[in-house]
Amino acid sequence: MRIWSIAKWILASMLLCLLALGVPKSTRADDDKKDTDSSTKPAPKTEAPPKTASGLTEREQWLLDRVEQLEKRVAELEAKQAKPADPSGATEAKVTNSLPSAPSPAPMITPLPAIPSAAPAPRAGAAPAQPGSSSSAAVDPNTQQPAQAAAAVATTQQPETVAPFSDADWSWLNGNARTKDIYWDTKFFTPEIRVDTNYVADFNHPTDHTIGGSSELFRSFEVQLEQFGVGGDFHYDNVRGRLMTQFGMYSATTPRNDPSVGHGNWDLDTAYRYVSEAYGGYHFDVLHGINVDAGIFMSYIGLFSYYNFDNWAYQPSYVSSNTPWFFNGVRVQIFPSIHLKIEPWFINGWQSYASANHTPGVGGQIKWTPKPWINVISNNYGVGEDDLFTPGRRRIHTDNSVEVKYFDKEDNSGLDKMAFSLTGDLGCEYGAGVSCYSNKAGGPKQSFVGWMGYNRFWFHRDLFGLTIGGGQINNPGRYLVLLPPINGMTAVTASTNSPYFPENPGDPFKAWDSSITFDYMPKQYITFRWEYDYRHASVPYWSGRGGITPPGGNNNFPQYYVCANGSSSMQTALPAAETACGGGASSVWFPDLRKDESFIDMAILVKF
Repeated sequence: MRIWSIAKWILASMLLCLLALGVPKSTRADDDKKDTDSSTKPAPKTEAPPKTASGLTEREQWLLDRVEQLEKRVAELEAKQAKPADPSGATEAKVTNSLPSAPSPAPMITPLPAIPSAAPAPRAGAAPAQPGSSSSAAVDPNTQQPAQAAAAVATTQQPETVAPFSDADWSWLNGNARTKDIYWDTKFFTPEIRVDTNYVADFNHPTDHTIGGSSELFRSFEVQLEQFGVGGDFHYDNVRGRLMTQFGMYSATTPRNDPSVGHGNWDLDTAYRYVSEAYGGYHFDVLHGINVDAGIFMSYIGLFSYYNFDNWAYQPSYVSSNTPWFFNGVRVQIFPSIHLKIEPWFINGWQSYASANHTPGVGGQIKWTPKPWINVISNNYGVGEDDLFTPGRRRIHTDNSVEVKYFDKEDNSGLDKMAFSLTGDLGCEYGAGVSCYSNKAGGPKQSFVGWMGYNRFWFHRDLFGLTIGGGQINNPGRYLVLLPPINGMTAVTASTNSPYFPENPGDPFKAWDSSITFDYMPKQYITFRWEYDYRHASVPYWSGRGGITPPGGNNNFPQYYVCANGSSSMQTALPAAETACGGGASSVWFPDLRKDESFIDMAILVKF
């Protein structure tokens, strides 16, 4: 930049010379013309130019301001020299435009021409906006987070690098938010707000309004706040953090399904119940980005998102509803390319705040998007001992999904888009009296086999959506079957087994379901949803008309049979319970469980 320093002083010297002359050339020409006209007229009386507050004439002040503006512009160009050079040669064009224009004949101060500034380089981990959107952020499919907080490339040093998964619009994916614009964003924080409210009309009409066997729906014939979440992503100087709260039904129902909190003290279900995601970490500028995060993060085994706004349906099939929504531990997101993510996990256990025994779990996710119309994802888990107070019994699981958008005519006023998703799961438990393959030497077969598939239609430029789908599972041993909350039974108390719905090794359980969902989406931030579901189980499982709550309410002893008057028999065997309750089968209370369930659920879903 020594050339600019020399040019600065040369130009300043030229302007000072003009200042010494007193008037520019254009003004002297006007004076010559006046002299010609004065040959026939008396010469007018010459008046001194008016002075400014500084004691200079207006013309002198104008020239002095030009020198100061030129010095300021040179300083700005010197500061920009530290940024990467523009290979297109735009820098030279900007230098040319930065020179001051010729002095105006009128003695007034005019601004310098506007210098087009280069767009600021995205922050580390940020992604370029989606085409056609001024503020949208690329989203990492199946991690549900803006790319600037979830995984992307350090573009501060390499502004030409494309962030992972930012080269296509992934808002069509099942399990991925369809919002494309961020209303408000800063260099330090990207906010996020979610509101999920539903109303369920269960055709079994349970008298206690309690729905079992679901991780999404919990009460019948009532308006319930499923989740109110507020939080967002923190990002500065490659340091990352995310917080998402959960107030509403999720804050009670999600911790209820975690048995690990019974292993030791400190009330972990209370400590974590109002948090759905909370982690911090660092982004390394290696390959296309490497993120290391520790805390609570989403698992996405089962494809559907924990947040119902992101999904094609409200009540997912068993493969999703019965598998983990979150993990507590450490993850490393590695992006070898913009279309591939490898994400290993070291976690406390299978959707658990702690470890149910003494061995944590390991696993990971591989996600591949070779084309803008396909997403392939594989989640795998193993090693963990996740049955409370049963050390030595280990669990393995593999979950694999493919999503394909096979029709896309976004300008159609009728049908404008179609896509399908297909998911298959395999898993088992082995050791401590159970096995993966047989019921011989290793004990009863304890396994999980399931699948689900959905097809999604969009209409009228994505104003309406229609989804049809369902699935089925076979889970002998019932270790992934959601235990109905009979008499307030939780995953912790279930370690001693439920007298009404036991989960003994080898106990059979098969089920299938189907659903049809209609969405009205007037804005990208809101969905009005109507859905019909039918679900069937091979054994009595769903809440019937009599409900699953004892007379007078839960008695705090769910591991025992309940007497007809609502008191606990303090007995785990039925004959002993009949004796304790006064004799005869009529003296013992039983929940009303059915093999079939159908309902209509309606929801208003908001996400900013």
